[in-house]
Amino acid sequence: MRIMLAIKAGDPAACRVPLLAIALASGKAVPRDLARLDRATGGAIARAVKAKDFKAGRDETLLLYAEGVGPQRVMLIGMGLSVTAGGIGRAAAIAGRRANAMGVQRAAFWVASPDAEAIESIAAGASLGAWEYRELKTQPPASERPKALESLTILVAKLDAAGRAALANGRAIAEGHIIARTLAMMPGNLCTPEYIAATAQAVAKRHGLKCTVRGRKEMRALGMGSFLAVAQGTPQDPKLIVMEYNGGGSERPICLVGKGLCFDSGGISIKPADRMEWMKFDMCGAAGVIGAMEAIARMKLKINVVGLVGSTTNMPSGTAMNPGDVVKALNGKTIEIINTDAEGRLVLADLLSYAAREFKPQAMIDAATLTGAVVVALGNTATGVMGTDQKVVDELLAAGRRAGEPSWQLPMWDEYKDQIKSDIADVKNIGSRGGGAITAAIFLAEFIEGAPWAHLDIAGTAYTEMDLGIIGRGPTGVPVRTFVEFVRGRAR
Repeated sequence: MRIMLAIKAGDPAACRVPLLAIALASGKAVPRDLARLDRATGGAIARAVKAKDFKAGRDETLLLYAEGVGPQRVMLIGMGLSVTAGGIGRAAAIAGRRANAMGVQRAAFWVASPDAEAIESIAAGASLGAWEYRELKTQPPASERPKALESLTILVAKLDAAGRAALANGRAIAEGHIIARTLAMMPGNLCTPEYIAATAQAVAKRHGLKCTVRGRKEMRALGMGSFLAVAQGTPQDPKLIVMEYNGGGSERPICLVGKGLCFDSGGISIKPADRMEWMKFDMCGAAGVIGAMEAIARMKLKINVVGLVGSTTNMPSGTAMNPGDVVKALNGKTIEIINTDAEGRLVLADLLSYAAREFKPQAMIDAATLTGAVVVALGNTATGVMGTDQKVVDELLAAGRRAGEPSWQLPMWDEYKDQIKSDIADVKNIGSRGGGAITAAIFLAEFIEGAPWAHLDIAGTAYTEMDLGIIGRGPTGVPVRTFVEFVRGRAR
């Protein structure tokens, strides 16, 4: 579900919409720009702030009714003490979500003196909050269907070229989020490796990207024994998907790599039945890559970017890989399979080797819902970041801060390497229970072929099992915006 996004200069008191959302910081007086609007509400805005009925704490809302030719309703949204682009975008997400719940079809959003970064965040945030996945629910007759937000206008005091460009960038990020979240929300019987490949091909066709899709036979010819070991338990044809965006001439590209397990049962090392249905989200890394490629292409960034996705399912069957098996990866290293539920790293191993060899990237970043251990370490607030190139890691951490997708670096010290030593192969696919997110990254580092590399473990942040206020249960859109911000930071 998409909303139309627009921007215009105007007085909030004269904005004729069913709902006008106003973002306010706590501890501040009502901005002078709202004096006319305050009179239209009978002074209710100033009274609410002065009486502290509305303290403008983060995510706090207050609904007021206005009189006159302007908005019918005014919703105050708190941003807390820190007025940042991320905080403004969060308020916009609440506005989008609340407008949907109220059945408002047209809305506007106002915040004092937004710069280009804030305008972009408003556009992306409003879309994030308004998005809902309704495709699989039986719809009532058109006359009985609940109304939803269709359009949102950002109100500014003065509109210039920078504001228009920021809106376009916000739309691009919003579209990337929609693609990623839609793919992630779909059930595994619909969002198959073939469907993911078709989505990537549609993005490529829309923007003139080169897209190559390889199946089991082609991957076997390439020598991707690690990836194919995961896929050997399913009749579905696995897919290696490569999307190439050329915006930087002859320079080396950035490679974005995503794990695309459309469903992860754990294989022979099967997961507990409780909450296994959430394993449809094991392809959020892949969804993030495809969504980021959509946004990057829309933004026409002057840089070369390659998106690589490895997609399959991990199923128990008579042909599935077994604990104790040894497989050979694309780079020639042998891997002892200790736990078939540590399958994502087996897919990524061949993807990373392929990306490094084929494209000689200036930087290579993978994203994967890789380990439950990262959730133990960081909870559901921060993405785990690890890597062999500190410059790339630092850029990723900064990109996450700009994106409103916080991340935290975990160490990759040599002392952890002993955990993945195998008695009969070059490495084994899982270490001990402690430090599991780190040893998974240590394993991946065996396959990067010397490329400047960093890893995003998004197992705790790519989807949420609880309502977060700004969005409901389901996919969050992480890591689309982190990818975009990293790439934009390197673009000319």
